[in-house]
This record gives sequence, structure tokens and C-alpha cells, in this order.
Amino acid sequence: MGMLKKLMIGGGTVAAATLVWADGFGVKSGNPVLPGVPYEVHDGTRPQPRVVENAGAVSVKPPADAIVLFDGKNLDAWESPAWQVKDGVMIAAERDIVSKQSFGAVQLHVEWRCPAGRKVDGQSGGNSGIFLMGLYEIQVLQSHNNKTYPDGQATSLYGQVPPLVNATTPQGEWQSYDIIFTPPVYEGEVVKTPAHATVIHNGVVVQNHSAFLGTSTHKRLAEYPKAHPEKAPIRLQFHGDPMEFRNFWVRPLGKIDEAQP
Repeated sequence: MGMLKKLMIGGGTVAAATLVWADGFGVKSGNPVLPGVPYEVHDGTRPQPRVVENAGAVSVKPPADAIVLFDGKNLDAWESPAWQVKDGVMIAAERDIVSKQSFGAVQLHVEWRCPAGRKVDGQSGGNSGIFLMGLYEIQVLQSHNNKTYPDGQATSLYGQVPPLVNATTPQGEWQSYDIIFTPPVYEGEVVKTPAHATVIHNGVVVQNHSAFLGTSTHKRLAEYPKAHPEKAPIRLQFHGDPMEFRNFWVRPLGKIDEAQP
């Protein structure tokens, strides 16, 4: 959509045509400024991550100690799932789904795809999200040739930290995420160490031990709650789009020298 915008030049005003998108790409959001950077939450003027071409999804079989959340057969690992299973793929539908088991620190692998031929525009058409502990979102978005605010791009810590680069391959191709997540550490009601995530997208590091500013939210600054669970279920978002998932497993991460079960 074209939009007419007035610019201040030398004390006068000049009308200039500026291309903007419905989801705010190319313009300021008007949301609060993020700490430590000169950009707002969902700031469309923030620099777009550099595109890195790659070979696509890196498929990894579950290790022996992994907990498989989807093996291509059924949705038994999820509470009251409304999603569909077809041809070994889990398809988003109706509402978010939540894992039956709860997790804290994890290694997570999942592969996802936005169906070919579907219209994708910014945050619409190819959107989902992985909510670690149900609170911390790693964005799932078809971001190949699809500009949006950087902190809403694929693999962003949504509304907080954009990816280092854009490793998304074309629509209709499988993508892989490998995530290492550690929850926050509290002393009483105070956060001693924030939650962190490392994300590898199609074999490319896109988040390098990035800190969450708080639990994920939209258009607002993230905050940590005063009380926090040690473990909580993983939530997969239904954002109105039939996003597809496969080969979904997690490994709970223990501590060095911790006794084996």
C-alpha cells in the first residue's frame, strides 16, 4: 500500500511517497523503546537481518534420551489437541496446543513448513510460535522474501531480539530449528539470571545465547513475573495459519555431575 508522508526539510514540509506495510515494516511502531538499543518494540525501521542462503532443514533423529513430542503418527504428547495429522505431518488448526509434560532447560529440535502457494504478507499467512515453558516465544514465520519488523522475524525472541541473520528458505520448503533454552534463575522475587536461548536455523546460528527481557508479549516491554515455575509445558501457537510441523523432540538438560536417573 502506498502512503503519503510529510517530511521536515529546512523548516518546511515536503510531501513524499513512502511505502509501508500493514504490519509496520518501514515505519516506527509507536511502542515503548527496548532497553539498550534505539529501537521500539516491533520497530519497522530497525535494520533487516542479512539473508544467508543455506541448504535448508537439517533433520536430526531423536537421541536415545529424547522425549518425542511428535513422531509423525499421533498427538498423544499434547493436551486435547485440535490440530490434524496428515502424511506424517502435524498441521496447526483452531487453537494453540500444549504439551502434556512440563520442561525447564531443554535442547529442542523441530522442523516446520509454510505450505506452498499460500499468500504470506508480513505477520499474516505463515505465522506460528514455539513458547518455551509456555512463556518465552521463538517466532515461527515464513520470512523468505517477506519483510516485517525484525523482532517479529523467524527465530526472533518475539518482540525482543531479532535474529543475527535471516536463514529462512523459500516457502514450501522444510525449515529446522535447534534450540537450547535455559530458564531464568531467581533469588526470591528477583531475577538473578535471565532466560536465554541459542537458536540454530537450518544449520545457521541465529541467536547466540540471547537473553530474554522477560516473558513474551505483544507491543509492550517484556517483564519477568515475581513468581516463576521450575518447569512448564511447551505451547505451540495457532496464529490462523495451517503451519506444518514434524520431527519434534526435546532433551531435558540436567547439570554437570548430576546423578543419573
